[in-house]
Amino acid sequence: MVSLTQQTSRIRRRKQTTNGKVNKRVRRANGTPVFPVHLEAAAPVAEAK
Repeated sequence: MVSLTQQTSRIRRRKQTTNGKVNKRVRRANGTPVFPVHLEAAAPVAEAK
């Protein structure tokens, strides 16, 4: 028989893994979010080189 702490740790790790899989599946289903590729603030930094 394992200790209560060890058992709790295993259960918490299993729950985290399960939730991570669900979140990953949701993100994958939604696709890539729309975001600006060319930022105005980044332009001067690129020219400084």
